[in-house]
Amino acid sequence: MTTATQPPSGLGALLHGRRPSGPAPAASNAGLNWLRAGVLGANDGIVSVAATVVGVAGAAASTSTIALAGGAALVAGALSMASGEYVSVSSQRDAERVAAAAGRPINDVDDDFTNPWHAALASMTAFTLGALIPLLVVLAPWTTAARVPVTFAAVLVALVLTGWASSRFTGAPQGRSVLRNVLGGSLAMAVTYGIGALVGLAL
Repeated sequence: MTTATQPPSGLGALLHGRRPSGPAPAASNAGLNWLRAGVLGANDGIVSVAATVVGVAGAAASTSTIALAGGAALVAGALSMASGEYVSVSSQRDAERVAAAAGRPINDVDDDFTNPWHAALASMTAFTLGALIPLLVVLAPWTTAARVPVTFAAVLVALVLTGWASSRFTGAPQGRSVLRNVLGGSLAMAVTYGIGALVGLAL
């Protein structure tokens, strides 16, 4: 009796050049590792740097001050994300190896362990790309009055896209993924802008 080989599905199908016929969470361990780190890094880059530059702009700071604060947030955040992912995924890989050696592979993984270097690189790259969106937008030659609203709008569009992309690959409900991205980012920017405005008034 022969057994037909099942083609990869979900993200695994995408990684092998095939388009899945429907939403399916099944994917290779390495593929999910890249996806998780990439989506997390992009969202963090967009939100954290947007909140930083909007908060500084709320204090009526000069363009050079906003650029300095945003650039520092980008570099610090990218390195922090990379180191955090490396430590976290290294612990996960150790657990996978122990389980595989004991004959109890995690999620049927016995040799395709998560790679901490892949996660760190994906997270750092995605953070940087995400962070460049609010940083470049806020530094464009807008009027002082338009600078924050335009940045806010650009960030919302970016968060909608990352939420949609995440749901597209994982099969999760698109509305939920997009909504939590937009709400979280909006809240972060609103709070930091308010704090920046209060500090600007105090000064």
